[in-house]
Amino acid sequence: MLGRYLEISIPTAQIQDSIAFYEALGFSQALTGETWTHPYAVLTDGRLFIGLHAAGGDGPRLTYVQQDLRRHVDELEHAGISAERLQLASDAFNELSFTAPPDVRVHLIEARTFSPPDLTSESACGYFSEWGWPVRDFAGLSDYWERLGFVALSSTNEPFPRMSVTSSGINLGFYRTRALRHPVLTFEDAGMGERIEALRARGFTFSDAMPDALDEQLNGVLIAPEGTRLLLLNTTD
Repeated sequence: MLGRYLEISIPTAQIQDSIAFYEALGFSQALTGETWTHPYAVLTDGRLFIGLHAAGGDGPRLTYVQQDLRRHVDELEHAGISAERLQLASDAFNELSFTAPPDVRVHLIEARTFSPPDLTSESACGYFSEWGWPVRDFAGLSDYWERLGFVALSSTNEPFPRMSVTSSGINLGFYRTRALRHPVLTFEDAGMGERIEALRARGFTFSDAMPDALDEQLNGVLIAPEGTRLLLLNTTD
């Protein structure tokens, strides 16, 4: 339905600071093309792809590549998707954007904008599990995202109420907790406490914006220069 997952696109006014932050965590830069006229970089751990865009924007976006985008517009409309931005022309880079619940901006473009490197190791954050979004309730979320090709997983109350939807490219999580008021890139590891201790020793500062149910010695939240939250979540074997 959406195409091939490309990246989480994030606007930033300080792209060099953001690049340095992710590289310090063990992310690598991908080779980017010349599609965009603004400065653009992609940082990846081999699973998560973060597209940093030094251009104006109203928040992060979930970006997919859908070849021959013009042909898929009717299919998207039939699925109940109303485009908020649509550019289709023979002499332009075709794009389509819409907003999915709870407030996820989805962006479809007609071609790749970078070449992923061949990576086999995790970053210092551990295993990227999902992009988490704050919600007030879960009603209707699984039905909507399943229409887009995701598969809903069972909800859980540990370590806070959340439900997830999975796909071959990226997983999304929906979190019901007042402590997480922004989207978070969630990383998991059974030894997250050791990872956090090592990051603190290297000078990384952790935010206190974290659910009370989480032990701050074993879990943490990092904030990137552009404002992206990274939730480092301890798990059991």
